[in-house]
Amino acid sequence: MSTSDQQVQHRRTIVSYVQRGERMTVGQQRAWDRHWPSMGDSVDALPPGPLDAAAWFGREAPLVLEIGSGMGESTAQLAAAAPEVDHLAVEVYKPGLAQLLLRAEHLELSNLRLLRGDAVVLLREHVRPGSLAGVRIFFPDPWPKKRHHKRRLVQPETIALIASRLAPGGYVHLATDWENYAEQMLEVCSAEPELRNRCADEPGGWAPRPEWRPVTKFESRAHDEGREIRDLLFDRV
Repeated sequence: MSTSDQQVQHRRTIVSYVQRGERMTVGQQRAWDRHWPSMGDSVDALPPGPLDAAAWFGREAPLVLEIGSGMGESTAQLAAAAPEVDHLAVEVYKPGLAQLLLRAEHLELSNLRLLRGDAVVLLREHVRPGSLAGVRIFFPDPWPKKRHHKRRLVQPETIALIASRLAPGGYVHLATDWENYAEQMLEVCSAEPELRNRCADEPGGWAPRPEWRPVTKFESRAHDEGREIRDLLFDRV
């Protein structure tokens, strides 16, 4: 086990998410019943060792991990826009995963799989070093109160773990509407020696908003409430 793995394992007494209700709509329940057995699994139920993504997807292809897919709005659209890439979403909220299954059904996606559980456990125990083409973390829980900042997902140990799972040239793409969290993300990622800021020459080091990142209802609400959206793109060196 690497030093970064040991550090993250030691820290997981504090997690970055809260468990929410599991009540689903009729449509979500039907989608869950139809598609979860083939498209979904639980992180806790995975067999020991690395996930066999090629067997699950039925092909060899670049693999992108999305941490915290929410209601799946961006996830489904990005998977549909890049059929040559396999997309793996990890999320703890069951109705959100069910809604993503509904979206996947509507778009007839074959390049998407879902996992329910702790993304850090997934990365540490079931993802091979150097195996991911990219990692997306869009609008993670900001835990805005200062005493809760320790619960934020983007911490040095977690970013070191993510970097170790990226293939050379792989990327991590982060987005948030909380200024303080954006600054923390920039500081943490800039301090990770295995990552390089792709947009270091841009003002503040922020990435211009990619046109291909879908505008979700969540992001539209943040704009309406006057919060600036900041993107960060770092590459594995």
